[in-house]
Amino acid sequence: MDGIPKVTIYTDGSCDPNPGPGGWAALLRYASHEKVISGSAPATTNNRMELTAAVEALKALDRPCQVDFHTDSLYLKRGITEWLPNWRARNWRRKGGSLANVDLWKALDAAMQLHHIHWHWVRAHAGNRDNERVDRLAKQAIRNDKG
Repeated sequence: MDGIPKVTIYTDGSCDPNPGPGGWAALLRYASHEKVISGSAPATTNNRMELTAAVEALKALDRPCQVDFHTDSLYLKRGITEWLPNWRARNWRRKGGSLANVDLWKALDAAMQLHHIHWHWVRAHAGNRDNERVDRLAKQAIRNDKG
């Protein structure tokens, strides 16, 4: 994979309360360059904001990359690394029936296709500087949306 850019991504999503107004944020780092993106939704869930952050972060990459992707969401990490192949095989359904957030899982699946991604789980609120940063930015996005 020589010649393919190596990017580090941290994402987070937040709701206050859950469900309720939500925000998401992503930090993308390539060499000495940094890009921060964020957004909000007036009525959503924490899981939807975690997924939205991941989708938007990958969509922000303008060419195929090697990505070290960091999330504090076990829902996101396990969904991608454990559950996704079975959902695809079942036509985007869980063994027990419908799949929550199927629109975002499909969007994330599509956004991942261009990249080689290593998924990392980070414990929330444990002092990881970049994880703490995207947490603050996601919460700020909620406040910005509330006006």
